[in-house]
Amino acid sequence: MKLQTLLSLPPAATRFGLSDLPSVAFAGGDPPGRQLGSGGGTAFLLAEAWRALAPEKSPGEWLAESAKLVIHASGQSRRLPAYAAEGKSRLPVPRMAGRVGQTRGQTLVDVQVSDFARLLRHAPGSYRLAVACGDTLVNHPGPMPRFPEADVLVVGIPSSPEEACAHGVLFSPPRDASGRIEFFLHKPSPERIEELARSFDFSLDSGLWLFSERAVRALLSKCGWDDSARAFRGGVPNEFDLYDRFGTALGAHPSDPDPALSGLTSAVMALPDGRFYHFGTSRSVFHSVAQLVHPADRQRAFGHAEGPAEAPDRFVLGSDAPGVPDSVRPLWIENASVPPSWTLSGGHVLTGLPPNEWTVALPRGVCVDATPLLPGAAPGAAPGAEALRVYGFDDAFKGAIGLETTTYLGRPFPEWLRERGLSFEDCGLDPGCDIQNAPLFPLLDWSDPAGAAVLQWMAGPPDAAPDGRKAWLSAPRVSATDIVQKGDLAPRIARRDAHLRAEAAATTPEGWAADAVTLDLSATAAAVKRGATSAPPPLPEGAPPLARIHDAVFRKACGHTAPDAFALLREAMVSDLALTPVRPRRDLLDNQIVWGRAPARLDLAGGWSDTPPYCLEHGGCVVNVAVDLNGQPPIQAFATVRPDPKIVLHSIDLGVSETIESYEALCAPSALGPFSIPRAALRLAGFDPRFADGAAPTLAEQLRRTMGGGLEISTLAAIPKGSGLGTSSILAATVLGVLGETCSLRWTQRDLFARTTVLEQLLGSGGGWQDQVGGLAPGAKISSTRPGMRQTPDVRYLPEGMLGELFRSGRAMLYYTGRTRVARSILGEIVQSIFLDGAATVSRLEDIAANALFAADAIQRADESALAEAIRRSWALNNELDAGTCPPEIAPLVAAFESRGAAVKLLGAGGGGYLLALAPDPAVAAEIRDALRRDPPNPGARFVSPSLSPGLQITRS
Repeated sequence: MKLQTLLSLPPAATRFGLSDLPSVAFAGGDPPGRQLGSGGGTAFLLAEAWRALAPEKSPGEWLAESAKLVIHASGQSRRLPAYAAEGKSRLPVPRMAGRVGQTRGQTLVDVQVSDFARLLRHAPGSYRLAVACGDTLVNHPGPMPRFPEADVLVVGIPSSPEEACAHGVLFSPPRDASGRIEFFLHKPSPERIEELARSFDFSLDSGLWLFSERAVRALLSKCGWDDSARAFRGGVPNEFDLYDRFGTALGAHPSDPDPALSGLTSAVMALPDGRFYHFGTSRSVFHSVAQLVHPADRQRAFGHAEGPAEAPDRFVLGSDAPGVPDSVRPLWIENASVPPSWTLSGGHVLTGLPPNEWTVALPRGVCVDATPLLPGAAPGAAPGAEALRVYGFDDAFKGAIGLETTTYLGRPFPEWLRERGLSFEDCGLDPGCDIQNAPLFPLLDWSDPAGAAVLQWMAGPPDAAPDGRKAWLSAPRVSATDIVQKGDLAPRIARRDAHLRAEAAATTPEGWAADAVTLDLSATAAAVKRGATSAPPPLPEGAPPLARIHDAVFRKACGHTAPDAFALLREAMVSDLALTPVRPRRDLLDNQIVWGRAPARLDLAGGWSDTPPYCLEHGGCVVNVAVDLNGQPPIQAFATVRPDPKIVLHSIDLGVSETIESYEALCAPSALGPFSIPRAALRLAGFDPRFADGAAPTLAEQLRRTMGGGLEISTLAAIPKGSGLGTSSILAATVLGVLGETCSLRWTQRDLFARTTVLEQLLGSGGGWQDQVGGLAPGAKISSTRPGMRQTPDVRYLPEGMLGELFRSGRAMLYYTGRTRVARSILGEIVQSIFLDGAATVSRLEDIAANALFAADAIQRADESALAEAIRRSWALNNELDAGTCPPEIAPLVAAFESRGAAVKLLGAGGGGYLLALAPDPAVAAEIRDALRRDPPNPGARFVSPSLSPGLQITRS
């Protein structure tokens, strides 16, 4: 699903614009003075975005161009005052455990856009709109389940009644794979959920909803949209909420039926490994951020409930806060100057504080922020004055200030007044005024030390700063609503940027070594080039190889001189193998031939996750199949000995030969030559001193010592170059296998996997490990590796019944397109992006690896439709990763298969070569074959018959 992100924000944030939100296409908010609810707000945001982005098109045409992701971060944010003016989605998020591609100063919306996009990547094109809450985050590390087709699809999280009760809850028939919703309840009690759970499955509503075009029209109609007039009746939408009105109308037996919505189908997609984070309150921010930074193993939902009485964590982000004792917890300091003259007790949220020389002692649970206001927003305010907002950690900012039930700073508001010897009349307050609208917060000059008395007096005890009373009474004051409506964010965000620049400038060499492997280096390099941040220091001596590789490509992206990252990667991998040298020894009679025969490999899912440096840092996961073509193993190698101390190489398919008589000739650069693969294989087999245990001074002497003469090696690759079937890597593994047998090296299958990967590095092609695993290991398998410089795939075999039948019946079709593209021409660009840890590239690679698990599950369950979905996902992800995967001359051929309902992907890196298609039934397969045999796209195009292979076979004559 291609997404265009639209963000709803409070008025102050909307005025500031999108300069710090590059992933957002449009930001807007509710009309002045109106609260439209999530449904009305969605409708209004869609209309405003259409008018701003594509007024020349109809709303329907604009919606059809790409699906829209609406993230609601507007509203008054009463329970999270610190980010009320900026919008909760702009809450800064510290770097999270296990993630790469992060940025300094990243915000919740950056993470939301990334995670929501990944969740929705494989959603059907029938969904035109996704709506998400701005104070939630949903992620799912495993493979996405299949998406049910419905007018309204709600993403759910399996949870306990205690977790779910603070949100909407979806109830479905037990063990119903369709995801059909029976009914939706808004914030039912845990007891009610427990009762209903005896008859229904339930899941927590994550707040992420998908709408078909029909559902979008129904929502717009409920909100008063007149399609013919292209406007809302009365000028603005009706107030309408999704979660407590639209939601309760969903299901086969809705809890609150609505005739206007009764025709819509609905389903829930419960994420089996999903996690839900809530950021709606000060307390929930601590719990959710703590779990993002240090994930728990079992819990599913975070921040939605009270959790522990005290969050033990502390976060100091982009701030100048020296000398705060580590014992002060919980503590959130962000974009703030907190001098050593502040005494903190814990339970604080301190945000947006300008530089100051105040001396204050904050009681436990007191929070403080500062926000500039627009000129004229507060009559009588001095130039440069900013609103001082003091509030309690758990204040809800709800209720009339005259009521004892309305709390402020953890006590009834009337009690707070009485403690300070004030009446409502004294301070010009209306007891009936909602506390959100009460003018409580003075505008002060933060450079004036006298302001400290006001803060101390407000926070209490009041007799600690008696001068604060008069200053508070005489100062211009504003309400929380004024801050949201009239805040001027430019100075506040400029301070944040300055803090981040200072933080970057203070990076140590050791800190940069850690940052280089986790930051989005493309975004960081762009910031350095435009002067938004300084370049990091040089790496320390002895920095890990991967840090040096990332640093090198980063420096080049900044326009600086740096070593070649590909050469560093190659040297790191080759050096690791050189630590285990080998000693070849002849194990072949004069008249014997060692004969290796290997299949091709068909990659079904996971390809690219096996490519360095991604697999070195994250591990890889691939599902592929070893196949013979037209009944024969297409890749072969032969070895025999000869009496003279020479190496003679033959290529049967190319019809050329070459003789090698020296180390210099053997090790000469020949990455593109016809014998580059056997040359590199011979080097790794101990005929290059670098990899030999006790090498002789000359190659001739080495051959005499080890082989009693020379070697003759012949190769045959009966597949066109650039086929996408892993030919070069499988040929390399086959030659290595033959040499291992000939030279008594006793290499295991794992040895061949590892040495073939290094061989690819010697040739400079930089490929991954899946090709050799796919060709050497028999049949269908899922192969995975752990992070590390030496990649050792763990191969688990998959049942072959369904795949064998698909090949035999002809429904699994292998078609040579007649066009090729060599993988090395593709690898460079993709690997460059991996080196830079670009967030989009990393996200796609994570999804590619997850899709391998999805494909393996489909094969294990013999689920043909799920396997077809896995193939479609592979093709879509490859196209996202590389725009050249499906070139214009190939696109019509792919369309010819897809138009008949077949799942299609080009094998390997794409761009040409072989195409794999899975037809929905034998009749469609026959129709496709007949059509392409009558009218092939070019003279070289043809069908080839694949069959499951036993993998690499090595025999002697």
